[in-house]
Order: sequence, then C-alpha cells, then structure tokens
Amino acid sequence: MPSHLSADRPAAQPPGRGSVDALISQTRRLKGDVDAVRRDFAGEGTDHPRERWQRALYDLALHQLNDLDEHLAQLRDGPLPAAAAPAPRVPAQGSLLSRVGSAEWNLLTDEASWSGELYEILGRDPASPPLTLDELPSLVLDEDRPKLTAMVTDCLVDARPIDGEFRVARRGGGVRTVHMMGEPVLDTDGSTASMWAVLRDVSELRRSQRAVRETRDSLRHRQEGAHSEHRLAIGLHEAVLPPWRGSLRLPHRGPRTLDLAARHLPASTNTLIGGDWYDALELTDGETLLSVGDLTGQGVAVTSNMTMLLGAVRGMAMAGARPGQLMAWLNQLLDATVQPALGSAVCCHYRPATRTLVWAQAGHPAPLLFRGGTGRVLGAPDGVLLGATTGAVYGQAEETLEVGDLLLLHTDGLVPGHTGSAAANLLLGLAPRLPGNSTAEDCVRTVVQEFGESGRDDNACVLVARVTA
Repeated sequence: MPSHLSADRPAAQPPGRGSVDALISQTRRLKGDVDAVRRDFAGEGTDHPRERWQRALYDLALHQLNDLDEHLAQLRDGPLPAAAAPAPRVPAQGSLLSRVGSAEWNLLTDEASWSGELYEILGRDPASPPLTLDELPSLVLDEDRPKLTAMVTDCLVDARPIDGEFRVARRGGGVRTVHMMGEPVLDTDGSTASMWAVLRDVSELRRSQRAVRETRDSLRHRQEGAHSEHRLAIGLHEAVLPPWRGSLRLPHRGPRTLDLAARHLPASTNTLIGGDWYDALELTDGETLLSVGDLTGQGVAVTSNMTMLLGAVRGMAMAGARPGQLMAWLNQLLDATVQPALGSAVCCHYRPATRTLVWAQAGHPAPLLFRGGTGRVLGAPDGVLLGATTGAVYGQAEETLEVGDLLLLHTDGLVPGHTGSAAANLLLGLAPRLPGNSTAEDCVRTVVQEFGESGRDDNACVLVARVTA
C-alpha cells in the first residue's frame, strides 16, 4: 500500500481496459488448467488423509483464482456507487470473497461515504446512511472492538496504514470476518483531514484455510502414529501409553496456567538406539509434572521399559514424590534391569499458585528459561549425594517464573552436531525469536525450523511450556 495521501493529490487514473482484460484472460486459462487437474485427482475417490489434504488445497487454489477473476473484473468495471445498489448482489457460487467495498470518512465535516459493496459486506440496508467512525464499532463483536479502535487511532493520530481483520455481526444473524486496509488523507498543514479504507469479506477464505490446516494436521498425526508403531514394534494400543511421543493434552480442571507443546524428532537412520521421551501430567494437587529424558539400549527392550518408566514416573509423582526423590527412585528401579539404563532425565514440578518451578536432573541438559527477549540456563541443583540406605539422592533447584516466561526442556541431539553448553548457547541464541506472547507451538516450530526436523544421528525431544497466568 502506498504511503499516506495528501488531500490535494489527484486521483489515480484507472488502468487501461485492455491490460486488465489480458490479466482476466490469463487468470481464466489458469483456472481451467487447475480445474482439469483437480477433476483428474478427484477421480481417485479415496478418503486417505493425504488425499483429503490435497483436495482441500486444490479447492482453495481454485477458489482464490475465482476471486482473482472477480476482483480484476471489478477493477475493470469500476466501483459500484451506493445509489446504484438497490438490492444486495450475491457473490458467484463458491466464491471466498465478496466484491471489495470502500469507504471514506471526512473528519472535518463528519461525513461518511460508502460504496454499494460495503453495504452488502456489512449486511446494511443500502438506503440507510453510512456509519461514522464512532458508530462503526457498533457492528463489531465485543472482543474485536479494541483491535479496530487501535487500528483507527493509529491511522488518525500517527498516520499509520490500517491492515487488519475483525468480525462483524450482521443483521439477521451470522458473523463475518472482514479484512480492512486504509490510510489517512492529510491536509496542507499535515494534519489528518479524512481516512479512506477498502474492506472485503474473508470469512469463506478463512474457513477454507482452516480446512487445509485441519487435513494437514490429520495427515501429520497419522504419519506420526505410523512411525511410533514402527518404533514400538509391538502390538500395544496407543491409548494405554503415556504421551511420550504424542500430543500433550491436559484436562485443565482448573484455570489454564501453562501452554504446552512438544515434538519428537526421529534419527535419520532406522537404527533403534536409545529411546527419548517427553511427558506432561496434571497432578491431583494442581501442580503439573513435566519430564524429558532418554534411555540407552535398543530394540523392543527400550520400548517395553519406556512404558514401565513413564508409568513409574507418573505413579511416583501422583503419590507425592518431589523431583529429587523421584529421580533417585527411578534410578533404583532401572538399576534392577539388565538394559536399558537411564541415560539422562530432567523432572519438573510446576506450582501455579506461586509460579514456582522445582526441578532435578540426572546427567541431562538443564532447562532453559526465556524472558523478555533473553534466555539463560537454569542454575543446576546440588550434585548427586550417596545416602547410606537410599543410594543416590538427587538435589533439587527452585525457580520463580513470571507470566510470559518460556521454559524449554530438551534431550541431547536436538542441535545436530552439538551437545552440552554448545547446544545450549545455540538454543539461547533464539531468544529474540521466542517472545513471551508466542504460543508454545509457535516456539517449538521455531526451534524445529532452525535446527531441522531430520539429519540427526540420534532421536531428540523438545518440550516448551509458556506461563499464561
């Protein structure tokens, strides 16, 4: 969008009709080609998640080409004045976007001017007067009004362009998503004289994009499930296993205090060496258990003992064991088996009432804390002590967290070719890209994009917890 305009700037001339007609012809030829490919693909008629996702993408591409055709035609024909729109017009069948509407608000005279398309988009009677800027929020859902107010204020006071979305409640029911772009028009002394904007209904576009995301997620979950079944190599039903490589779903019986996301990244080879896990569990006292670690060994022994290990971790935590004691008992439990052995682990209890994190580690990378655009490694607990009757006793450390803090747990191997402090320093270098208002899933995605989803010599896990309250 160009910079803010001057009130005495001459109006832009419409493009040549012939050049726009040429663009329309090209668009329609491309529509035909895409539609032909889509019909050939749809002929296979299966319901596999991958094919559902591909069909959704074909449909979205074709819808957007239809809308491009309509918008180019509108550009060629010019805007429709409000007086020429006695009755709303229905967009083409299957269209994702209505015609683009426009408006201008004169701040000196408090007059408003709407195009006929804008009345249609907002569900207003074309015979009614256009709403002023003060009246416009009355159409917007309560939770979106602050967003619209902030956009308009920034435009009028700071001369910032408007580019954002909000939802409107139409008369007769129904909620529509509207995308608004606009700019201030300045008078000769540099103050804002008026504001103009273009608006379009993007409700169907957003629904179509959600369909693509949902089918993509369904495909990814199916692929992850297939990979887990291959790695397990035994016929255990997934429902009886803790989510050591699945999604993190807490029941959230109370207020939501942590936003969680995690990812298991497989090794680049099929060698079954070691077993990495992550887990999260809401405890009966309102605390949350977070754990990440790995076992040595290979084959079915790792898989069967992984199930035992996570069941034991959860059982001990539910019985009230604190992280240090839990690590000691876990070490004793695995010492009684031939293989695998506990390679490393970190266990955390988060107490939301005081935002206190209590944690212990066994030969494992310490958690990383990101706050205010910077990151640091949490100070390690006291070293392992040997007790006369209980064997190894693991120390605990405490950290008070704040709303917006991001906690990152990971296993060795997350950063290919680096371990220990070298890997931690590379992860801490992501601090400017992990703001506290990002979701946990966004943070995990940033880590995976930076260090890759494949190409590792061993498996790796990463878990991110964001403090939300």
